[in-house]
Amino acid sequence: MIPGGGFSPNRHDILTGTQPDGTAYPPGEDMTCSNWTSTNDNGKARIGHHDRAAWNSAHENRGCTAEGVRPGGGDGLFYCFAAQ
Repeated sequence: MIPGGGFSPNRHDILTGTQPDGTAYPPGEDMTCSNWTSTNDNGKARIGHHDRAAWNSAHENRGCTAEGVRPGGGDGLFYCFAAQ
């Protein structure tokens, strides 16, 4: 089980890069840490919460390194799933 809100440490953040409706951001508005290839804190990504209603788009992270992702409540993990 991955600890969510109310736990310490909280690890509910998931990297999604999507808008609230689940679609990608427009070209030129990078919310995927340079298509998930950035290794520094010059970019940002859109984060969702696995334990809340805003699972696909809750806030931005603070950078594209592990240190930039952790303060919001995550480890920079990817969760792969499909909706049918």
